[in-house]
Amino acid sequence: MERSHSSSETTATAVVYDLGGVLVPSGGALAALSAALDVPRDELAEPYWAYRDSYDEGDAPAAYWQRVGAALGRRLDAEWVGRLDRIDVAGWSRIADDVTAMLSSLAASGIPLGVLSNAPASLADAVRRSAWSAVFQGLVFSSDVGLLKPDPRVYRAADDRLGFSPANVVFFDDRPGNVAAARAHGWRAHVWTGCEDARQVLAREGLRDGLVRPGGPLDG
Repeated sequence: MERSHSSSETTATAVVYDLGGVLVPSGGALAALSAALDVPRDELAEPYWAYRDSYDEGDAPAAYWQRVGAALGRRLDAEWVGRLDRIDVAGWSRIADDVTAMLSSLAASGIPLGVLSNAPASLADAVRRSAWSAVFQGLVFSSDVGLLKPDPRVYRAADDRLGFSPANVVFFDDRPGNVAAARAHGWRAHVWTGCEDARQVLAREGLRDGLVRPGGPLDG
């Protein structure tokens, strides 16, 4: 469940995260899907990503999975579409343990948190229902607004929905192009390379007091 926020902008420094490859480790969904379809992961990856943008913008699951199936020479009925979509959602909605610790530390210090991610509606719904998403003030997905990162308009839409002032947003994304677009928008954006590096970045951004490593405060 998302927390409500005032229509006025939050003036405190806020931290916004991408989902896949940042909050959630990448690779799990493709591995599980290739096993379900009994096709090599590399063979599945090409159509999986080739049609993903329109799916992340709001296309229905059936349209996306049937395109993927056709590329693999498979006819996928409604039962298969539902099965594959459930596997995909599960693979992209399991948050990493070290990330959970970071988020809990920041939230306990009162630091506003948000998500901006390219994701289809079914995944967005699953994340909103998850217990771990309760620490976020807001969750913005491409399927909500019909826009994909790195389109400059998606960052403006995120500002409006999250209620954060651009100059006060620290953002993490694993794709350099998305980071560059966020910086051009005015966010203090960084390429995600892992939790340990992110902790150091946040300390440099002035959020040291909101970060505690397991076993003690953040050093250095």
